[in-house]
Amino acid sequence: MTENQTTKESQLIEIIENQIEDSNPAIVKETLIRLMMSGSSRQDTIEMMACALSLEVYDIAENDNKFNLKRYTNNLRCLPDLGFMEE
Repeated sequence: MTENQTTKESQLIEIIENQIEDSNPAIVKETLIRLMMSGSSRQDTIEMMACALSLEVYDIAENDNKFNLKRYTNNLRCLPDLGFMEE
């Protein structure tokens, strides 16, 4: 992993941590609890949630779109299945 990739991953994780702390959107904290209760570690859970967030960040940066809360919520609900990453 390059330094740039590591920085981007760290930034995504920081955003997820802030969303959890603020419960905004609430689905982020709900997803954390749900996945941890099903046996995922906190670190694995945060990394999976960062995957869902990365799609939104990419869409904003590359396509000049607005943040799609509905898609983000749907992708969080799909976790731990990461099938949405292939679409």
